[in-house]
Amino acid sequence: MLRIHFSGTDLGRVRVASQPDVMWEMVLSLHQLVRPHAFFAPWNRLARKALTEAEIGQDVHLLATLAPNSSYFPDFLTPSGHITVLGSGIDKVMSTGRQRLRAEIGRLVDSRLHPPSWLDDIGAGRPRALRRLGNALHRYHATVMAPYASDAAERAGHEAARFARRALDQGSEALLSSLGPSARWRPPKLEVDYPVTRHLRLDGRGLLLIPSHFCHDHPIALADPELPPVLIYPVARGPLWIPSTAELEPGGRGLDELIGPTRAAALRSLDTAHSTTALATLLCTSAATASRHAAALRRAGLVITERAGSCVLHTRTTLGTSLVHGR
Repeated sequence: MLRIHFSGTDLGRVRVASQPDVMWEMVLSLHQLVRPHAFFAPWNRLARKALTEAEIGQDVHLLATLAPNSSYFPDFLTPSGHITVLGSGIDKVMSTGRQRLRAEIGRLVDSRLHPPSWLDDIGAGRPRALRRLGNALHRYHATVMAPYASDAAERAGHEAARFARRALDQGSEALLSSLGPSARWRPPKLEVDYPVTRHLRLDGRGLLLIPSHFCHDHPIALADPELPPVLIYPVARGPLWIPSTAELEPGGRGLDELIGPTRAAALRSLDTAHSTTALATLLCTSAATASRHAAALRRAGLVITERAGSCVLHTRTTLGTSLVHGR
């Protein structure tokens, strides 16, 4: 059981993030890759096939070792704040201070029976080991996260909007009472089903609630109680997730190979108009990068861009739609 202790000022500082955190989603997706719940079975099959084709098994082994799904994993893999841009998140991971690396990797090593020796290199902050970690995160995301980013973000975004409306209309206590069957609001404590017994005192710091597509069973918090408090909570879902961007569509995988997974994800997401900022959020990238992808798709006749007031909106063309559906 995780008990989060609130004060009066904390209730006024409960915030709901509008989108998932890209670093938390990567870690939690690794858990579903290694030991998937039935809901993630179609994605798991597609992800394993893509990882095999990309020949990045060593990257997956490194990441799964750092973030085991059944025990402690280091907080530095999910940096504080709400990170929606992949590059920023990986930069934060790689710039973690050596003292913190040493402490958190040391705790991870203590929890394992036969820890690999390369964990010591990461714990010591050796540049080569950190570059290897950063590259592994980039490759893993591009292979099994980016093709499905818009789908997962849309599901989580709807849930976050629902919670935000409830907080605005009914207050923070109503929000805390609606986090699902694994969380119970018993003023002044929020009790969450958890593998271990923990107490987290907010002490006036407030709480950031972040929706997650890949979180399952129960909400999850950072291990270090001194870090800014966040609670990652699973969004509501049905019995099975069949990714709309998967190879289940004719030519689905071929589109990724033709124009790249991120640009393909952008094209798939533009069935309705999106601003550059919204597209960047869906792709978990920067606005500048999203703008470059939209411009390349526009030059190819796959996207049209129109100005609407102070922003520009990108929409898929008929040719782009035909390409997405393999026609």
